[in-house]
Amino acid sequence: MRPALAARLAGQRLARGQAGLERVREPLDRIDPVVVELDGKRLVNFCSNDYLGLATHPDVADAMARAARGDFGNRLRQSGGVGSSASALVSGYTRPQRELERALADFLGFEDALVVSSGYQANLAIGQALLDRSDAVLGDRLNHASLNDGARLAGARLRRYRHNDIDDARAKMAQSPADRVRWIASDGVFSMDGDLAPLPALAKLADRHDLGLWLDDAHGFGVVGEKGRGIHEHLGVSSEKIDAFVVTFGKSLGTQGAVIAADRALIEALVNRARGVIYSTAMAPPLAAATGCALNLLKQQSWRRRRLHDNIRCFCERAAAAGIALASSATAIQPIIIGDNIRALALANGLAERGFLARAIRPPTVPIGRARLRITLSAAHRPEHIAGLVDAMEDLMT
Repeated sequence: MRPALAARLAGQRLARGQAGLERVREPLDRIDPVVVELDGKRLVNFCSNDYLGLATHPDVADAMARAARGDFGNRLRQSGGVGSSASALVSGYTRPQRELERALADFLGFEDALVVSSGYQANLAIGQALLDRSDAVLGDRLNHASLNDGARLAGARLRRYRHNDIDDARAKMAQSPADRVRWIASDGVFSMDGDLAPLPALAKLADRHDLGLWLDDAHGFGVVGEKGRGIHEHLGVSSEKIDAFVVTFGKSLGTQGAVIAADRALIEALVNRARGVIYSTAMAPPLAAATGCALNLLKQQSWRRRRLHDNIRCFCERAAAAGIALASSATAIQPIIIGDNIRALALANGLAERGFLARAIRPPTVPIGRARLRITLSAAHRPEHIAGLVDAMEDLMT
């Protein structure tokens, strides 16, 4: 590395360390759905998004292995393979991927769907394909970074309203030229706070101004709604009121990738215009098969969602009894706001010493002065895991 670059990187690293913002990757060994091993020490994991405990389900693993061998259900192929080997528009679009898209579109209540490699790619694809420099997007101030980047990287202007404040959203619309704002964009369940978007009010605002409604429900899908379809089912909003609906697979389904569900005309536009779709290798057939298996388990095993909500209630009740201040979240995401970056890191380290993995979330992921422990719960947690975590938190915070 040339000296000037090395010096610049060293200075940036020093500044991050002094501010409590340095991040490191720590390789974990997974022992079971909620226990991991780090440097030889076993920790109960309270920072995974595996909400239904499907990431280690043997049927999901078997579906992936069978697809890699070429066994796609009742259709036995001579060879399988682990990759799609091309972009979807060339030769990488396989039957497992199309079957997954159809199953997701049907379950979520949309006309069609498009599977992509990640939730981040999904939101960039929507922005890049459907926006240009003359457009603007009205977005919640706490939206996921991928929604913001999807708008900004398309060259569109991002008009941000106060978090979950529909009156401020209306005011921002009134301040904007009506022919410029094309979309309202929001998380369904907000990834760092765990609260829900005011979806019925957003849908009405979109109707009033004839705007597209772009919703990322990565953390609501599988968690909320009678059947686990997500926030629109939970709040009684028809899928017809949502123009682009993004769901990721790395949360409730326990795999990897994402889907955009929408009317067929919008999906066709993405296939033809979204550069991240056109120029990326398509999803591997074994991953699509595993995701399809996980979706079937989500639909068939509603007890997982019930157990998850039992665990959420258990945590909230125990934390409240211990005097631990909670946010207004009834979902699997339970933030404990600390404020100071260094103190949040110290609390996370203290929990690790007591056998619990809960990461300190710091800026820029959350606003400055809002560092936190982000506790995430799973159907795979047992009552003794939750009791132990709350006891350790009470000990460290009082």
